[in-house]
Amino acid sequence: MINAEWPEFMNKETISPQLRQLILDVYNKLIDMAQNTQDIKTSIEYLMTFLASPEGRTNANCEATDLYFCLHNDFGFGWDHLPEELQFILDDIGGQLHDTFTAPEIALNFDSTPVQLLMRIKQYKS
Repeated sequence: MINAEWPEFMNKETISPQLRQLILDVYNKLIDMAQNTQDIKTSIEYLMTFLASPEGRTNANCEATDLYFCLHNDFGFGWDHLPEELQFILDDIGGQLHDTFTAPEIALNFDSTPVQLLMRIKQYKS
């Protein structure tokens, strides 16, 4: 799963070591289909808080996160079992988050910047 496939770099930019654990936490919550949505929400909130922070808000981190969630089926997890609103947030993490630096108007339009995704997950009522 994430151990073998986790790169150190994305487009020659270093991916923060903390990012791997934050994504792994979300992954672990999602693969346990019996898990309650509050735990999933909290792990996504931690991930988005990091990506919205000065330290975590890098192109490499956003692209790596986007790619991992975009290819979630290849990594053996999904979110079809979750409420629709939470599914939309997860879809957008793996959809337009990668545009945060290269095409910010697209990420903004789809409410998919780290700050927008953080606000969306905070507003989600589990």
